[in-house]
Amino acid sequence: ETFDEYFTISRIGDSSIGGKARGLAFLDSLIKRNHLYDHFKGIAVTIPKTVVVGTDLFDEFMEQNQLYNIALDDKVSDEVILEAFLKAKLPERLNEDIMTIISLVDKPLAIRSSSLLEDSHYQPFAGIYNTYMVPFIKGDYKKMFRMVRKAIKGVYASSFYADSKAYMQATSNVIDEEKMAVVIQIVTGTQYGDRYYPTISGVARSIDYYPIPPEKPEDGTASIALGLGKYIVDGGLALRFSPKHPERVIQISSPELALKETQKHFFALKMDMDVFSPSPDDSKDLLKLSVREAEKDNAISKIASTYDLHNNILRDGYNYEGKKLLTFSNILKHKTLPIADIIQNVLQLGEQEMGKPVEIEFVVDLTPNEEGKIVFDLLQIRPIASIADSVNLKKSKINEKDALIISDAALGNGIINDINDIVYVRPQNFDAAKNKETVNLIGSINEKFTEESKNYILIGPGRWGSSDPWLGIPVKWPQISNAGLIIESGIDKYRIDPSQGTHFFQNLTSFRVGYFTINPFINDGFYDIEFLDSQKAVFENETVRHIRFNKPLQIIIDGKKNTGVVLKPGCKYKKNK
Repeated sequence: ETFDEYFTISRIGDSSIGGKARGLAFLDSLIKRNHLYDHFKGIAVTIPKTVVVGTDLFDEFMEQNQLYNIALDDKVSDEVILEAFLKAKLPERLNEDIMTIISLVDKPLAIRSSSLLEDSHYQPFAGIYNTYMVPFIKGDYKKMFRMVRKAIKGVYASSFYADSKAYMQATSNVIDEEKMAVVIQIVTGTQYGDRYYPTISGVARSIDYYPIPPEKPEDGTASIALGLGKYIVDGGLALRFSPKHPERVIQISSPELALKETQKHFFALKMDMDVFSPSPDDSKDLLKLSVREAEKDNAISKIASTYDLHNNILRDGYNYEGKKLLTFSNILKHKTLPIADIIQNVLQLGEQEMGKPVEIEFVVDLTPNEEGKIVFDLLQIRPIASIADSVNLKKSKINEKDALIISDAALGNGIINDINDIVYVRPQNFDAAKNKETVNLIGSINEKFTEESKNYILIGPGRWGSSDPWLGIPVKWPQISNAGLIIESGIDKYRIDPSQGTHFFQNLTSFRVGYFTINPFINDGFYDIEFLDSQKAVFENETVRHIRFNKPLQIIIDGKKNTGVVLKPGCKYKKNK
């Protein structure tokens, strides 16, 4: 009754709508209260048209079909659970409503999970359950009807898959207390032949634990990419920037970096599906395509730059001869669209109203709608919830005798309690002429940690990964990939500033690795090298030592203050109760 042009979000059923749908309802009211819909000229800020199927229909489905026995059995595979759910019948009252929705849409539909625990203020449940996308099939309502019903059952089944059960256990939740609502939502985008995708998908956070000066943690961070958002969720090479400083994008600061660090592939929805059969892998019906395919679709003219090989320069804009790279420069640097302003605005309002840092997901399609506006759709908002948020490190409370390292230029956030190993280059023996051997040695030590699935603290003089061997040790990321904390220490007469190399930053942020800079010889940070030198080594030579302690070291990083400490084994930070 309410799924028409006036309502952006409607519901079926009477009970809870789950965390994701609550977030959407919150966004809908945030947009309305703050008059964001038409605040930005030529852009409609909104949420996609949405219907939520309440948890009472999930209960009815589970009980009517007697599915709990098979769903809760740990010995049953995901495939067997899905098969049982697909054979089961949805409540009759849902069928008519699904048919109504289908008859009123002209775009694909996303069928998403919205469980009671997802996006809760205390638990990071995002991305645990499946999302299925159903193509729009013009004139064949029955086919779409069957697809949507299968997708709903697939989402219900995903709450009992092995990964979901393991995650429940890890977060101390009881799986049979979890209930699933389902969000049916129009997919934002444009159809190009037999595929469908938006111009931009993105995520943004109101706090950034890896700011690059002059950015500050509270300036936030955003990542954007061409195509469906699964590309970003799966850790693809998205473009990272601060919404407050959109013109500063390290990834495209030189032609060499832009060639290496910009997006090569994207995800699109396959529109010519004959049969839709959900699988535990919800990306089965998505197409992973080369960016060249989007170029053929003429979908990237507003977001690409051109690499001019003859002059080795990157030209902002599409209409030049040369290789096209997804830099989003027209939007970010030349502000042809106020996307950075919209992101900043929504993050600020969301944080203000939720009372804590938030993360949003959004999608933008640059093909104008019926009103001639570009659509900026908000898909999700959730508080950034983890124990890490409560880190409040006060330097005055650190007993220097207990500390191994203290840094006032620390990136990352949280408390790490499971590292027993330190690999360090002896500053007194550092010899740039021997760097090649040092690199190979550190690489082979790192390999052993990879085999054992363990992390370690890596400390070295100067720059890690520097291309200039006289400024530090020129390792490549795979040679230090298991370091859980990387520390760069200045040496006498040679002070270092925090590294701002993009590969380094991409990897730090992607893998959530802690990073400290210290210059102890000018009292910028503290490093108890005598303590390390006095410990028995697992391995040592003139240059490198590897120490393993019986007790783990406590690492605390306060991302808001950019301070960090590594405490000696057995020592704990005593904060006020």
